[in-house]
Parts: sequence; C-alpha cells; structure tokens
Amino acid sequence: MDSRFTKLADVLVNHSCRLQSGEAVYINATGAPDAFVEALIEAVAAAGATPLVSTSDNRISRKLVKSMGADGFRLWGEIEAYQMERMQAYIGVRGGNNSNELSDVPAEQMRLYREHVLEPVHMKIRVPKTKWVVLRWPTPGMAQAAGLSTEAFEKFYFDVCTMDYGHMQNMTKPLQARMEAADQVELLGPGDTDLRFSIRDIPVIPCFGERNIPDGECFTAPVRDSVNGVIHYNTPTIYEGVSYNDVRLEFKNGKIVDATCDGDVTRLNEVFDTDEGARYVGEFSLGFNPYVRDPMRDILFDEKIAGSLHFTPGQAYEIADNGNRSKIHWDLVLIQRADYGGGEVRFDGETVRKDGLFVPDDLQGLNPENLITG
Repeated sequence: MDSRFTKLADVLVNHSCRLQSGEAVYINATGAPDAFVEALIEAVAAAGATPLVSTSDNRISRKLVKSMGADGFRLWGEIEAYQMERMQAYIGVRGGNNSNELSDVPAEQMRLYREHVLEPVHMKIRVPKTKWVVLRWPTPGMAQAAGLSTEAFEKFYFDVCTMDYGHMQNMTKPLQARMEAADQVELLGPGDTDLRFSIRDIPVIPCFGERNIPDGECFTAPVRDSVNGVIHYNTPTIYEGVSYNDVRLEFKNGKIVDATCDGDVTRLNEVFDTDEGARYVGEFSLGFNPYVRDPMRDILFDEKIAGSLHFTPGQAYEIADNGNRSKIHWDLVLIQRADYGGGEVRFDGETVRKDGLFVPDDLQGLNPENLITG
C-alpha cells in the first residue's frame, strides 16, 4: 500500500473526525481506489470504531439522477437518512474522471435530487449532526485542470492534504478574533468589485482540516439584508455539472438583483431562482492554504486558494447562521492576489488583507511563508 494513503487516512480519521472507540463512521467513496478505502477501514478499526462503506461511480450516479422518478428520490432519501442518523461521523471521498458528468441532467431532476436527498440527508443530518470530512480524490483530469503533470499533481495533492493542520489552527486564531469583533466589511477587487456588508454578531468558524481536506479558511455569514454593491468573481466554477466563467452579481439590501456570466446566463439565473434564499448569501470566507495557488474548477480546492475569498449565495451553515435558507449553497471564489488583479479586504475601515497578503502584525502567520512548516 502507498504510504501516502496510510498518512492521509490517519489525518481523516484521527485529526478530522477524531474518531473514538465505539463510534460508527459512514465512508462514502466515489471513484476512489480500493486501496485507499482499505487504508481508511484499517485506520477506523485501529481507532476502535466501526466503518460502514458505500462505493459508487459518477457515471452510475448520473444515470440514477437522470432516470429516477419522484417516488424513487423519496425512497432514496429515506434510506440515506435512516443510515446517516445512526452515524457519528462521515468521510466522503469524491473522485471521477469527468467533473461535468451531471451537465446534461435536466434541471427538474436535479431539483428533485436536492429536495429529497441532498438537503434532508446532508444539509439537515450530516452537516449539523455528525463529525464529517470531505475530500476530492486526485485524477488525471484534475492534474490537467491544474496545468501539472500527473506526478507533479500527485505530489501537490498529498502535500496539501497532509500538511500541518495543527499549526494552521494556531495561526487562524487572531483572524477569528478580528472577524468576531468586526461589523462592516468592504471588498474591493479587480473589475468593478465594490461590496459592503455587515458580519456583526454572526459566529466565526476557523477551518483547519476538520471538515474539508484540503482546508484553510475562516468563515462567517453576512447579516442577510446588509449586502450592497457588486462582486465580480474571477475564478471559473462548476455547479451541478455546468461550467460558468466571469460571474458578476449585483446586490441591493442583501438580494441578488442582477446576475451575469460568460456563458449560460439563463441557467445561471435558474439556479438563483431555485427559491427565495438562493438570491441571498449564506457564507463569507477568507481562504489561505499556502499550497493552493490557482483555480482548477474544483471547489474543495478553489475555495482554499491563498489570497482568495468566497461569497456564497444560498444556505447558511447552522454554526454561522444568518437565517438564510435555500436548497443551494454555491461557493463562488474571488482571488485577490496581485497576479490575479489585486484587491483589498477591510474590517471597519482597516485593511486586513491587500493583494492577497494579510497586513496587520497579528495576522502575518497566515501568509504562505509562515504556514508552510518543515
């Protein structure tokens, strides 16, 4: 067995999920090699916990979602919910050779999947009630999207997924304190990005490998009706199998009043018309993983890009709740490093990050050279 598999499994089981003897964990592996699933089972067993394993493939999932009737979706959701309710932890390993596999699934089928499976099982049970972690398994397609050889991408992947997340945890504490004390936030960036909102009295959650691998962000949510201005994202994105570029959103009193992109503007607005909450924002987060530098159309990586932020239309997390409810949660990313056009983040008028680098002395530990350790 590849020793990197064993090291990564140890991170997921003992750092991310902190599994204890007697607990049960649901391992949901899509497109991951059997050898890594075996490494997870061994790590879970060594912790004295019980693994429950489900394996699948994106092509099979596509066929199911495309073909299922409403009654089938309800049954699927009921079975998944019954299982998830009995788990203390969840490890999701998501792989696959084609990130656009769901692109031709009709919007109504995706709506039924969200309504009967994704929202009741994952948003209402897994996220608030289990110790969970999700990671993407590396593929040649991801290497291609990152502009790297397969070998170079594998090295990058295991470097970022097994970095010292305990050190990151310590370095994030000052940012958490500043965000908890802040009221008004200003975002300035390339193009016409000029956005203002409040984060007053919303909980702030530092992320250092407990929920996502890779990790490296600190998030909260805007006061729901406080968002005004424009944000022009410069990172390509995929949502429900459809690619979007150059997404621009204009807000008035918290609501998206204009949404455009380089691509299918009609489908973009269909996403934001899913329900009332889809046109309001449920998350604001700063990303700072030192190994993740450039977008690869994979949100688990892209939202952690050093010098980035994501501003997320849709459902708020209950642990950082602004009251917004929606069936969608779309992490759209803006990179503010100088090589991507620059930008600033200000808390109550003070510049805390400029051109992707943290400015105040107490936040210097989150800059790349200080997060990469031995």
